[in-house]
Amino acid sequence: MEAVRAIALMMGSAWASGINLYATILVLGWMGSTGQVDLPPALEVLTDPSVMLAAGVMYFVEFFADKTPGVDSGWDAIHTFIRIPAGAIMAAGAAQGLDISPAAELVAGLLGGTLAATSHATKAGSRLLINTSPEPVTNWIASITEDVAVIGGLWASLNHPWWFLAALVVFLLIVAWLLPRIWRALKRVARAVKRWFTGAPDDKPTQGPKEGFEQRRRDVLKELYHDAES
Repeated sequence: MEAVRAIALMMGSAWASGINLYATILVLGWMGSTGQVDLPPALEVLTDPSVMLAAGVMYFVEFFADKTPGVDSGWDAIHTFIRIPAGAIMAAGAAQGLDISPAAELVAGLLGGTLAATSHATKAGSRLLINTSPEPVTNWIASITEDVAVIGGLWASLNHPWWFLAALVVFLLIVAWLLPRIWRALKRVARAVKRWFTGAPDDKPTQGPKEGFEQRRRDVLKELYHDAES
């Protein structure tokens, strides 16, 4: 059972880091410092008050940045270089609970980094599509859902590891189906934005610059709204 708990913590910390790293550090640090869970030696640093304070400050910043259309995608772009390496480090540290060799810990880190990259790509890609909608409500709903999922997922990985691992398999199956569709939708958005600025090949030559730009703007907005609804 201890091995299952360690594997669940390894996968859970990597998955959660790809979505919200600072919430992950706070949850694990709080649960470790209050004695609710025994963290592996490599993760005990998360219980340090200075680490928890820094994570709390950054989570406060991310709480609002992640709910602002446009800002959330910029935040995700920057954190591509933070969440994925952190997910790998978290997974390698959690793997110490399995009492395995350094080589196996490295493999665990590579798997954790891949899992963090998967959850991060899903979050960032879906946010880019959500930002094609003109209202901010969906950003708040998506962000709060992600926060709840991270906190609930980490709690489940520590208290109900079998249930968490089963849910993680379902998540990966959904992502395998979803990511190609997100990629195709993003390419459509990119083409629509390009036409907005450069003009479609079939623009009428009788249109002046202002009329042509306005027509392109209406066409692009129509296409973006269609993508957001679908």
